[in-house]
Amino acid sequence: MLNRRHIRIKVLQILFAYYSDEKPDAAVYEKMLLESINKFRDLYIGLILLLGEMQSLAIDKIEAGTNKKLPSHEDLHPNTKFVTNALLRIIANSKILGKSSSEISLNWKDNKDLLKTLFKVLAESDDYKEYMVSIERGFDHDREYLLRFFRRHLINNELMHDYLEDQGIFWNDDLDLASSMVLRTIKSVKEKDDDIILLPLWKEDDDEEEFCRSLFRQTLAKGADNEKLISENTPNWETDRIAHMDMILLKMALAESQVFESIPVKVTMNEYIELSKYYSTPKSGLFVNGLLDQLIPKLQADGKIKKIGRGLLEE
Repeated sequence: MLNRRHIRIKVLQILFAYYSDEKPDAAVYEKMLLESINKFRDLYIGLILLLGEMQSLAIDKIEAGTNKKLPSHEDLHPNTKFVTNALLRIIANSKILGKSSSEISLNWKDNKDLLKTLFKVLAESDDYKEYMVSIERGFDHDREYLLRFFRRHLINNELMHDYLEDQGIFWNDDLDLASSMVLRTIKSVKEKDDDIILLPLWKEDDDEEEFCRSLFRQTLAKGADNEKLISENTPNWETDRIAHMDMILLKMALAESQVFESIPVKVTMNEYIELSKYYSTPKSGLFVNGLLDQLIPKLQADGKIKKIGRGLLEE
């Protein structure tokens, strides 16, 4: 499920594109925002399907061995522990994944060379070899190693990162959260299950989707006023000298502080300071922190920031 930090990142990415456009259309960019969230779902499902692709390649390898003109003893008596992994079988036979695979934009079969490379790296790993020779059996054993394979040898592969960057410009930023959702999904499967349950993007009975839309819209709606406020409080800086990313982060932080009454000011400030450290310049964290320290009290004094419940400043 998308958390608020990742929602902020999504909005930031789209706003960066919006403010870089000479003639931006807010409706077009809001549509792009929603599409980027759908693409996140594609990545999440695609990563689960990637495990199924590893099983398919293992099956192909076994079949190729048995079809040799002069098969070896090992070819004729292959180790099938990986291809019969209980969780992999559920993934491979999943009706939910089968339906979803035709609906998503990520298709691993478009890059068979990448799949073969990933499987080769996996098959040559100590973890894989340890699993294959282990005499231990059982659902929990299969799951433990499948989780290990995914964490250590699939999602951290640089070639896969390059491929994802080519397929979706935001997917490398999405990879950590999408991977954590895959791990949660795998951990939730029980031995008696005959299918998997995909996690929803949004929490039930929550306002995360509305938070996403409102943060985008209100940052734009209050953008001119907040830019003026920033300019008035940076007398030694022309606004065009402020890093483009820093300006967007400041606009988002100020809009969020003004619009979302239940989000504590300190939470908003800390979130955007951390984002500035990651997405902007090395000095941006101090700059954004210092400026928000000046601007937030002014907006509070003017009655433009009002907090209720757990969002009270003193909390």
